[in-house]
Amino acid sequence: MKLQDLGIIVTAPPAPGWGGRYWILVKLTTDSGVTGWGECYASSVGPEAMRHVIEDVFARHMQGENPENIELMFRRAYSSGFTQRPDLTVMGAFSGLEIACWDILGKDRDRPVHALIGGRMNERVRAYTYLYPLPHHDITAFWTSPEMAAEAAADCVARGYTAIKFDPAGPYTLRGGHMPAMADISQSVAFCKAIREAVGDRADLLFGTHGQFTTAGAIRLGQALEPYSPLWFEEPIPPDNVAEMARVAGAVRIPVATGERLTTKAEFAPILRAGAASILQPALGRAGGIWEMKKVAAMAEVYNAQMAPHLYAGPVEWAANIHFAVSIPNLLMAETIETPFHDQLIRGCIRVEDGFVTAPTAPGLGIDVDEDLARAHAYTGNELHLQMQEDPCNYVEGNTFAGGAPPLEE
Repeated sequence: MKLQDLGIIVTAPPAPGWGGRYWILVKLTTDSGVTGWGECYASSVGPEAMRHVIEDVFARHMQGENPENIELMFRRAYSSGFTQRPDLTVMGAFSGLEIACWDILGKDRDRPVHALIGGRMNERVRAYTYLYPLPHHDITAFWTSPEMAAEAAADCVARGYTAIKFDPAGPYTLRGGHMPAMADISQSVAFCKAIREAVGDRADLLFGTHGQFTTAGAIRLGQALEPYSPLWFEEPIPPDNVAEMARVAGAVRIPVATGERLTTKAEFAPILRAGAASILQPALGRAGGIWEMKKVAAMAEVYNAQMAPHLYAGPVEWAANIHFAVSIPNLLMAETIETPFHDQLIRGCIRVEDGFVTAPTAPGLGIDVDEDLARAHAYTGNELHLQMQEDPCNYVEGNTFAGGAPPLEE
């Protein structure tokens, strides 16, 4: 059996775009006619350029190869250009293609992917969700309203979720770390207070940030949140500054989590060695794929750290996350996004029930991708999956965050 053909679909979830502006789905077909699906997450170049990168990675490192030889194909991609170091774009392309190989192998052997990577360690996976507006909420006002957030949190808990994520702490700017505005600290505290009062001890609070603070700013914010005992403080400073993140972890009595912007064991290992985070959040469609993250999970075991796979993408990456999560002993939980489009795209094959996802039993990733639906929602723009803000933190008029991936202003 050899990898023969590649198909790429860039599909756009309907507004308001939970999961990003678009998802890059890849379909591999072998010379024996077995197909596999994967998803390449959040490229740092536009979708058309990324399409060419995926085609090049496949043709150069994978086409004609046995899909079993994942280690060999990974080393080819990782070493390409005489580098042997992480490359976010190349590894993003390879990750989705690698996921598709596992889907092929599972289908060929009539076994779920988790059975091929260590077996079923967990009968079900604890799911968490981001807080999204309820139908009656004003979608613009929601992101700065502790009261609406508390209402959404109570709704999530009523549906069985035991962990909820939110990030009211101000702008994500391309300028790097900033000192949070006092108003942003106050708003963050108000969110934690309102949500904690709404859910009590029935759910963990997951405080999201996106690397936007200086070390001192992250410590100020984290210490202000301590009375509400969040389960994690997510990526409080830029993720490449491991030593400074370790300073935050040592100064704040909230576990630090990070990983959605990291790729391969080469970037996760320094985090563990420095004690910079005790919860790792890989995005499998970017971080090197399923096999590479199995290695990272094993390293995390040694440091008594847990895994919480990240999802701000489509349901194919989610399916990969679930199989990975089922197979590891140090699982904390896995992110999920529930929208009709996510569900329809895989024809409801994997779902959250009472806050958990049951280990899939169908062959491969256990999903039936609706290819016609994906193509019917083709993305035709050239924006990035997510956009960073250029304006600095506003210390006078306050800051707002628009969730999802809203259209860019003309």
